[in-house]
Amino acid sequence: MPGSAQTISLLIVAATVLFAGEADARSGLPRHTGAPALIVEAAPTLAPFQHVRFCLRYPAECTSDAAELERIDATAVNLDLLKRINHDVNAAITPTTKVYGYDLRERWAIAPLSGDCNDYAVTKRHDLVQRGLPAKALRLSVVKTASGSGHLVLVVATTSGDLVLDNLTDAIRPWQSTAYRWLKIQSAADARFWYDIKTPGVAISAARPPEKLRLASR
Repeated sequence: MPGSAQTISLLIVAATVLFAGEADARSGLPRHTGAPALIVEAAPTLAPFQHVRFCLRYPAECTSDAAELERIDATAVNLDLLKRINHDVNAAITPTTKVYGYDLRERWAIAPLSGDCNDYAVTKRHDLVQRGLPAKALRLSVVKTASGSGHLVLVVATTSGDLVLDNLTDAIRPWQSTAYRWLKIQSAADARFWYDIKTPGVAISAARPPEKLRLASR
């Protein structure tokens, strides 16, 4: 009977959706109802001045391999690694405040005993690369918090979307689920360069221009 066949089809669809949702919950991956919202680069912009200094101090952290993948598979194993590194680095570094510009000794550092958001972010990126994740999928990003403070986080590009590792929380969050205003992000193609981040809902009329800028904004 047509009515019974339609009812059975709807039940099968509902069961399929429920099973997929439960699978996502078991894996710990963020749930998505469609294509994940990704960070979109706009125009090239100046790199943070302290990142330029960081690259001079740690040149291996600012190299790029054209053969590397720009996204990692959003598997339970990879997500567990992200959670572990985020938690371990957050616990290992004692939070402190740095005043850049007045003391030239203040700079971004990998695995310091104490540090600010910048040190947390670059340490997480370093540790994840050491554990085999592609550097091109691990991108530093400058944001502003709800209070208007500048902040640095690590964005991990995955097949399930762009995820955020943050020293303010041990939770791994999709970038669009944060309360931040997104300003600029490290280029995937060349770790020395940075791009403005497209504001959601604003169209970009031209193709992405060549990467030319890597000077400091502060």
